[in-house]
Amino acid sequence: MSEKTVRPFGFRDKLGYLFGDFGNDFTFLLSSSFLLKFYTDVMGVNAGIVGVVMMTARFVDAFTDVAMGRLCDMSRPRKSGKFKPWILRMCLPVAFSSFLIYQSSVAQYSLTVRVIWLTVTYILWGSFFYTSVNIPYGSMASAISPDADARQSLSTYRTMGGMLAGAFVTVIIPLVAYDTLTENGSEKVVLNGQRFTAVAGIFSVLAVICYILCYFLVTERVKSPVNAERQEKHSSVGMLKAAFKNRALISIIVASILMLLAQLTLQGMSGYIFPNFYKSAAAQSASTVVMMAGMIIAAAVAKPLTRKFGKAEISVVSNLLAGAISLILYFIRPENVWVYIAFQGISWVGLGIFSMVNWALITDVIDYSELKNGVREDGSVYALYSFARKLGQAAASGLTGALLSMIGYSQETAFDTQVVNGIYNISTLIPAAGFILLSLVLWFLYPLHKKQVEENIRKLKEKRNENL
Repeated sequence: MSEKTVRPFGFRDKLGYLFGDFGNDFTFLLSSSFLLKFYTDVMGVNAGIVGVVMMTARFVDAFTDVAMGRLCDMSRPRKSGKFKPWILRMCLPVAFSSFLIYQSSVAQYSLTVRVIWLTVTYILWGSFFYTSVNIPYGSMASAISPDADARQSLSTYRTMGGMLAGAFVTVIIPLVAYDTLTENGSEKVVLNGQRFTAVAGIFSVLAVICYILCYFLVTERVKSPVNAERQEKHSSVGMLKAAFKNRALISIIVASILMLLAQLTLQGMSGYIFPNFYKSAAAQSASTVVMMAGMIIAAAVAKPLTRKFGKAEISVVSNLLAGAISLILYFIRPENVWVYIAFQGISWVGLGIFSMVNWALITDVIDYSELKNGVREDGSVYALYSFARKLGQAAASGLTGALLSMIGYSQETAFDTQVVNGIYNISTLIPAAGFILLSLVLWFLYPLHKKQVEENIRKLKEKRNENL
């Protein structure tokens, strides 16, 4: 198909890109929000061990993410594009490997077998199959359109796709996968392993459907032809050396680690603070509804705010808001769960605004890198960014697991007063620190504020017009 007959960018692309992250987050949010809970409460594995396994997998990602990015950049575009084919190829393996992680029947075997099962299935899912879908999917945003507003729309729709998946994952699971037991006159809310396994299977099927919709709805328009001589000269080692000199990339990597440390701690600890501290799994579902309301508000205001003030600028303010709310919750410690949820709703508006622009920030970094290095490497830059996100995931998982172990959390102590108070402290202080530090990084270290981004887009447009 010639360039003149390519369908113009429109709602179909945005909807397709939404479905891509919808599919991603059916397995990713299941892992970030419930894997630690499933393995501590159903499989009987110490939280510290689970955290170590999750951190180990992220170190494996140091190789698989970068390798996948290079593979994308060096592959020749097909009729459907350079990135889309990977989504179709790998959607079944990533969904099935996710399902394997949550097999409650494995709980009957020895601790050694359970830990090996977790390690193998988790690395298989996250470090290989999820990487082989997520790197091409994220890189594809800069290939769908060169227009800044279009990319911001894609970032917003990607976040909305993740939010919709979050609604399924974090609303449905607390409603269907928990049992309320009464022991010695005291109620306990516990996770039902068999029902959780069934739900994980359903989510895997839905993930595949979403990936297929993404493949057929999205069109790649920005061509990046393979130049073998250029690729050989600009090797992986050269790419890594250039990355360490790239202030925009380094600062967005640091920001990403801090964001995920805060956000995933917030999400992961919801599986403990609601059933253990507030003794209400239903409240966990309600908190997700409030989160969605906050994200919808954020989606409505993000684009006009970025046009007026810039993506980095509003990200600073929105993360300061999220951090301040978490800090306030730590000090006031509301006894009423609905007061806690109401404050979190305000925090989600702030976090939501940053989430809406987060993916557009990396496309700005890709443009900046092209101008700086003379080479456009969507896949490689996104792979490094993805690896940074994996480091954030590892930090959140490792830190959360370590802190739960430090406060003495186990199947036997899950409802002790000292333990549940420790759960509350982790749920508020870690996110507060992460969000506030993230704001400081974006303001003082990240160089691509509004004027610089507009100038980079102008220069690239001139460059491409000269090459026509």
